[in-house]
Amino acid sequence: MATQFKNLSDFSNTEIPSAVPYRFGIVVAEWNAGITNALYEGAYQSLINHGALPDNIFTYAVPGSFELTSGADMLLKNLHLDAVICLGCVIQGETRHFDFICNAVANGISNVAIKYAKPVIFGVLTTDNQQQAVDRAGGKHGNKGDEAAITAIKMANLAETLNG
Repeated sequence: MATQFKNLSDFSNTEIPSAVPYRFGIVVAEWNAGITNALYEGAYQSLINHGALPDNIFTYAVPGSFELTSGADMLLKNLHLDAVICLGCVIQGETRHFDFICNAVANGISNVAIKYAKPVIFGVLTTDNQQQAVDRAGGKHGNKGDEAAITAIKMANLAETLNG
């Protein structure tokens, strides 16, 4: 569990394969754009830092986190990709809307991954407030976008290893 003193985006204890041979899709929600843009910058830069070629990173925006699932589905249906990263941010409000959106997005992303047998990465912040989102989008707890990119690289590598 995160504490105020822990940066969750520390990968010093794990080996990260080269991203050179892989093609990535990134689907970014426009809702909570200040947060999702920071997540995107973290993800994109992590892919580049680990060898991904800019021409092999395909980025598309969708209106909100709910649309990440259909965005990922469209990318996998129409592009040859090794992994898709879904980036969004849902902040708790006064209604149950938060619960419905978070559940739908988590289940939807899992279903798209299963449908295509491709890694579809859940890079969606589900926070109680704006400050928690800021802390996880490049703040004191690191950047969930970085984590999503590293996960995409590792899962693309695993798929390649298993599929030959």
